[in-house]
Amino acid sequence: MKKIKIAIVDDHQLVSKAIEEMLTNQPQFSVVCNCGNGDEFLEQMEISTFRPDVVLMDINMPFRNGIETTKAATEKYPGIKILALSVDDSEHTIIKMIKAGAVGYLLKDMSPEILFKAIEEVHTSGTFDPDFLHQNLAKAKMEEDSIQAILADLKDKEIQLLKLCCTELTYKEIADRMLVSPKTVDGYRDSLFIKLGVKSRIGIAMFALKNQMV
Repeated sequence: MKKIKIAIVDDHQLVSKAIEEMLTNQPQFSVVCNCGNGDEFLEQMEISTFRPDVVLMDINMPFRNGIETTKAATEKYPGIKILALSVDDSEHTIIKMIKAGAVGYLLKDMSPEILFKAIEEVHTSGTFDPDFLHQNLAKAKMEEDSIQAILADLKDKEIQLLKLCCTELTYKEIADRMLVSPKTVDGYRDSLFIKLGVKSRIGIAMFALKNQMV
């Protein structure tokens, strides 16, 4: 069986070593690189012949943070699959990471089984988002027609909000931009949750980014 090659980029050595040991104990994975910061990872990519299949990228790191590293890596190595792995659950931070080129995110308090599943899904399908309904419906033939049906069902204001959710604006600032009340924005947001099958602003943003709406 061909193993999935993994790179870990995390400045917390105890955490990164624990993740490395956990992955190494799984027969389907091989850790080919464990770096303490973004600069070290980019240097390793320059001088080494290895190319990881999946990169587990921390967000808050010294020298070059995960967002900057992800942006630099995806620009220089198109197609690289970076999975954000962090304790930071801020919607704005995660959206920045996704816009920089990450194909999914995980919080460090998830179970090992979720981590293994995420790596395998990123490797095979190219994305992973535990809040994204389409991941759960993949076996139910969630095809392009279904996406188009969802988009056709969205109202103009919902599409406008969907795009603004990919920015760093707060919901109050979004309401001002849309010339409506914050309560009205809440209504549009809740409608998007139902129509897109997501539970958070991050899910909305990932739908927009995946479908190239922004």
